[in-house]
Amino acid sequence: MAGPVLEMRSITKTFPGVKALSDVELSVAAGEIHAICGENGAGKSTLMKVLSGVYPHGSYEGEILFEGEPCRFKDIRASEQRGIVIIHQELALVPYLSIAENIFLGNEHATRGIISWHRTLTHAAALLKRVGLHENPQTRIADIGVGKQQLVEIAKALAKEVKLLILDEPTAALNDEDSRKLLDLMLELKAQGISCIIISHKLNEIARVADSVTVLRDGRTIETIPVGADGIAEDRIIRGMVGRDLEHRYPERTPAIGEVAFAVEDWTVQHPIDHHRNVVDGASLTVRAGEIVGIAGLMGAGRTELAMSVFGRSYGRYTGGRVLVHGREVSTRTVPQAIGHGIAYVTEDRKHLGLNLIDDISRNITLSALGKVARRGWVNRHEETKVAEAYRASMNIKAPSVFAETGKLSGGNQQKVVLSKWIFAGPEVLILDEPTRGIDIGAKAEIYQVIADLAAQGKAVLVISSELPELLGLCDRIYTMAEGRITGEVARADADQESLMRLMTVSAAPQTALPQAASPQAAAPQTAAPRPEQV
Repeated sequence: MAGPVLEMRSITKTFPGVKALSDVELSVAAGEIHAICGENGAGKSTLMKVLSGVYPHGSYEGEILFEGEPCRFKDIRASEQRGIVIIHQELALVPYLSIAENIFLGNEHATRGIISWHRTLTHAAALLKRVGLHENPQTRIADIGVGKQQLVEIAKALAKEVKLLILDEPTAALNDEDSRKLLDLMLELKAQGISCIIISHKLNEIARVADSVTVLRDGRTIETIPVGADGIAEDRIIRGMVGRDLEHRYPERTPAIGEVAFAVEDWTVQHPIDHHRNVVDGASLTVRAGEIVGIAGLMGAGRTELAMSVFGRSYGRYTGGRVLVHGREVSTRTVPQAIGHGIAYVTEDRKHLGLNLIDDISRNITLSALGKVARRGWVNRHEETKVAEAYRASMNIKAPSVFAETGKLSGGNQQKVVLSKWIFAGPEVLILDEPTRGIDIGAKAEIYQVIADLAAQGKAVLVISSELPELLGLCDRIYTMAEGRITGEVARADADQESLMRLMTVSAAPQTALPQAASPQAAAPQTAAPRPEQV
């Protein structure tokens, strides 16, 4: 590996009352892929904002050297002129402009103020070919998927003659296939001499592409670990990130499972626009009190559509089916009705659908059950604060106070606020849609414990997840979905990733062909199930 293309020395960044970075050291070799790992709030994104000029020189202490020369970037344009380009987790593309327009936005091919569309489209086509995206440059961003939008962002970076590309959680919203393509592209860019920094919580992805890993914790550099031929030592990285061993990432449980608490029968929902297509087609499932049940499926299988349509018919056009709570059919036509019948839904999109990001923690926690802290139609702010403080302590929400703005919390702490909101509502049934998406390993372990505790209290918990090890580690039974139908039902003791993937990829079959759990005892052995790595 060549000498360092980037050195960040003794970087310290302070916000009012908070030291976000303290004497952080980072060195990236020329032509390497360097990973940065750490819990949410460890300082990863703050460090990259310092590097890219989002936080200008003078707002932090320390020194940045790029290609051996000191850098004092006053803004992001200054860093881009030196060849440092950052792609944030929230993509910065204009949906109603074309791919070509987005690639050269602010960097147009123009002479005397007049854009040359021939040069723009020709150059855009060459860049798209370079990143492996087979789309017409005149296609609107709104008409392509998230995976392709990531490639457009990289093409945009290449248009600026990037030398150091920074990717912040680049695969968080991608499916497995799009993630693989993106990682392959990173390796191609490395072969072309472009250095990369990747921020990711997915250690398997880091092991595949990274040459070295720097671990941050509480705004400090813990260590930099080279990735050898044998890959990375995951336990060492996890220990560095969280400051302790996570020997058991999933809590040990002895399930105490009761009667069926929640059931969906023959549930069918049409696409909201294309009424000839069923996004959920005759789905049936059950969850017993004290049981954690998973739903596995590939993107587009209908998992989220099932959950949202059951919870207040929030998605699609309902055409048939029943919802039963403790054996009694209930109406969930509206969200208040669903909540009133003891059903809670933690959405996969916490930022847009799960939280009011500009309001404080206390209001977000009580939002789904304001009647509990209100008298004669007025919210008792003192009572609301007491409730929020109790959840801040019990859920280990890291914030200066319950009056902190929710949008300024890390992803893991935002997810804890969402869970607190629904636990406060006192549901009998919790539907958790991708409950650990985009959060770090330490926060995941805490949320896994919360889920186990809810089951121990007798709640019926339904978990939707794209991570098969997560479902195998948490759940007592797992359903699989494909093409809007339930295609299988497997007890955890009989499940492994291969068998689940087979059921997730088969052409959807009628539910009469499904294997059924014979009894609560068969579905829930009285000893803790094996961990995923033992399956």
